[in-house]
Amino acid sequence: MLLVMILLSIVGGALLSIQAAVNGGLAQSQGLLRTTFLTFLVGTVVSGLLVLFFEPAHSVTLFDVPKWQLTGSFLGLIYVLTMVFAVQRIGTAVATVAVILGQLAMSILIDTFGWLHNDAIPFSLNRLLAAICLAIALWFIYLSNEKDEALSQQQADRA
Repeated sequence: MLLVMILLSIVGGALLSIQAAVNGGLAQSQGLLRTTFLTFLVGTVVSGLLVLFFEPAHSVTLFDVPKWQLTGSFLGLIYVLTMVFAVQRIGTAVATVAVILGQLAMSILIDTFGWLHNDAIPFSLNRLLAAICLAIALWFIYLSNEKDEALSQQQADRA
């Protein structure tokens, strides 16, 4: 089951990169806020249908849960706005790896301190090295973008 969950998480991450690229392109013709609105509108309609037809009844309503747990939607909005804005300027790869680095850093903190009612998982050198490796990967991807832009500019100047 663990392997299935890891594979599903990888697929989810791949879909987020596709979403970022698609939304970045849509934002060029529709704008940042309209693209974000459309993303959440379509997601709301599809989610609503899934809840209506497939979600079992729960003993606790949304009015009964701790209010801080409802912040996830707002945080998702910030993520989509950020990606729609960033992908157009720095590309899908740099934006996605930067987001993953932010996710990794925050998830290490959440795990280490048991924040947000999660079980604490001790900090380890392996976790720190993983974050450092990802930061190095981000640096190399960013540098390759800069190099490609400089090469494109030189070719444009020659033409």
